[in-house]
Amino acid sequence: MVPGMVALAAGLVLGLQLAWPWLRLAGAALGLAGLVWLVSQGAPALLVGAGDYARVSPGAGFWCLLVVLALLMADALSNLSPGPFTRAGLLAVVLALLALLLQSGVLSDLSIMQEYASRQDAFRDATLRHLGLAFGSLATAAAIGLPLGIVCHRRAGLRRALLPILSFMQTIPSLAMFGIMIPLLGWVGDAVPGAKAIGIAGIGFAPAFLALVLYSLLPVVANMIAGLQSTPPAAREAARGMGMTEWQRLIRVELPLGLPVILAGLRIVLVQNIGLAVIAGLIGGGGFGTFVFQGLNQTATDLILLGALPTVALALVSAIVMDILVELTRPIPEHTP
Repeated sequence: MVPGMVALAAGLVLGLQLAWPWLRLAGAALGLAGLVWLVSQGAPALLVGAGDYARVSPGAGFWCLLVVLALLMADALSNLSPGPFTRAGLLAVVLALLALLLQSGVLSDLSIMQEYASRQDAFRDATLRHLGLAFGSLATAAAIGLPLGIVCHRRAGLRRALLPILSFMQTIPSLAMFGIMIPLLGWVGDAVPGAKAIGIAGIGFAPAFLALVLYSLLPVVANMIAGLQSTPPAAREAARGMGMTEWQRLIRVELPLGLPVILAGLRIVLVQNIGLAVIAGLIGGGGFGTFVFQGLNQTATDLILLGALPTVALALVSAIVMDILVELTRPIPEHTP
């Protein structure tokens, strides 16, 4: 245990110094490595002679140290302000190390890993369902909201009428929205021939998916309008002076210049839907929420974590990737000599 304690202490000391961000980043990484090493060595030692049904779970101290070290690492990266390609490289390295750690089996004695081992097929299905809810609702909302945003940008009357309606839908609590979808789609499934055959019913994937699409429309439409409105008037006038049609100005000028704002809206929707998809587990929508609510019903903390941790990781990775895309599409300012 001594090497792990030394690495953890050294990581905290290096991570708390304010002078050199790269040293702080290295210290936080060293502390995380020491923390993982302590857990991997401590769990088998605690299980010796404890019986076949004994379980080991990290305590509150582990999670507190994990949060502290992660915050130190995030703060160091914020001070370093790495470029988008550097951030993408760091993200790839972190994900590769995490995959190697999980595949190595050094954490297999932890209770959460034993929960995963006994539910691998269910976890795989929940992952696909969660991705389908989050990314599928984003794609559907984008297919509806982006053209709608273009029309609203051109027609102020439609914009004034539509945005308050979409804003009102955002104020409906998620559980209430899912509840509204149950009788509505239940009626559709019973009244429309063939609706049940394609999965439309009062509970399950369909009501959760529709609720997420409705929640997604306001950020998509509003950011589309804001992105198009952010085009400098001089750029519009220059395009008009070149003889471009309205459609050409939209494709060649307004959309490229407004793309960072539009992608920022899609980022909001994606992270929001990854979190809201957990609630879908209450109405049979599947996803990681299935484990969360099963764990709550059984007072099983590790089962809750089996659903919560992948959700947090997916939201964090998605946010970082979308931030990188936003920065890559942002125009590079010209420096005058």
